[in-house]
Amino acid sequence: MKKFSLITGAVLALTLLASPAQAASDLPNSHRFYEEMTYLQNKGVISGFEDGTLRPDKTVSRAEAAIMIGKLKGLDGTQRDAGFKDVPKSLKASGYIAAAAKAGYVSGYENGTFKPDAPITRGDMAIILSRVFPLYMPGLEDFKDVSPNMKAYESIGYVVSGNVAAGYPDNTFKPSNATTRAQFSAFLSRGVEPKFQNDTHMKGSFLRDKTKTYSYKNADGKYEIYSYVKPDSEFADIENFVWKRIYENEFSYYTEHESSKFHLSGFAGSDSYIDLVYPIKKGATFTGFQDSSVYEITNVGVTVKTPYKTFTNAVEVTLKADPKKNIEGHKYYMVEGHGHVKTVSLDGKVLSELFSVK
Repeated sequence: MKKFSLITGAVLALTLLASPAQAASDLPNSHRFYEEMTYLQNKGVISGFEDGTLRPDKTVSRAEAAIMIGKLKGLDGTQRDAGFKDVPKSLKASGYIAAAAKAGYVSGYENGTFKPDAPITRGDMAIILSRVFPLYMPGLEDFKDVSPNMKAYESIGYVVSGNVAAGYPDNTFKPSNATTRAQFSAFLSRGVEPKFQNDTHMKGSFLRDKTKTYSYKNADGKYEIYSYVKPDSEFADIENFVWKRIYENEFSYYTEHESSKFHLSGFAGSDSYIDLVYPIKKGATFTGFQDSSVYEITNVGVTVKTPYKTFTNAVEVTLKADPKKNIEGHKYYMVEGHGHVKTVSLDGKVLSELFSVK
């Protein structure tokens, strides 16, 4: 990915280097990315033009993107030689281009140029943001317009699995489409604020709400607490955000991901397991990915009582007992927007259940 651009010096000066703007005349609260753009305005990452507009649907240039990333990451934007023959020191974005290039977020072309005024495509965006935000889960979605021989192939997988970007309902990613200022704002916002990541969840998603804390009560009376956080500094390479599981005053990091084909979860840096396959259909069977055990969707639309609430739309998944493999078997229940809500043994003993969501 080495492509990333900046806008002309005059426009840059008016757009991104000014102080946070007041409400823009062309950004109604009905705009799809109103909250994301407002969020970045309040953080001083973006600002409006002299005429009071924010131009959310204007294509973002490589220079604009460099400034936005630089401001978000707190880079030094002092104008200076950026090391590219088409980025003079006089260019307002030169300092941010230099800093972003040094940080490894952006790069130029083989001919020594940066092409600051060139537009950012969705493929370019994926490459850049996979560098800006440490995302470790490789791609799980097979977009019909994204092939393994594409430069942005792996990066698209990372940003989609990391809930920074999402595809379209027709199972495309449209990597060659230009990215607007509003869209780029949304991608950046998702990288730093979990509530915006929820917007990437597909319709009928079984992923948890990333702004909530989930408590589960186990059969031994002890509790497991899950909250969506940035890992401690010594684990910063795990993922930009991850579920932190606290149990008996000890913690571990837990991940969950989803594609149009399955829901996947597991401990970060360890084995992952398929919890559910899509489309959901009674009688469907699957193996747990790195776990060779066979699971079956044994019921749908199940009513399940938990201390938190009674759910009426749960999916029941059964792991049958297999004495030869020392597998006792169990059943678990999953609900849209909540993931796992209850696990019981085959004889009906409650092993774990959702206790609270706050």
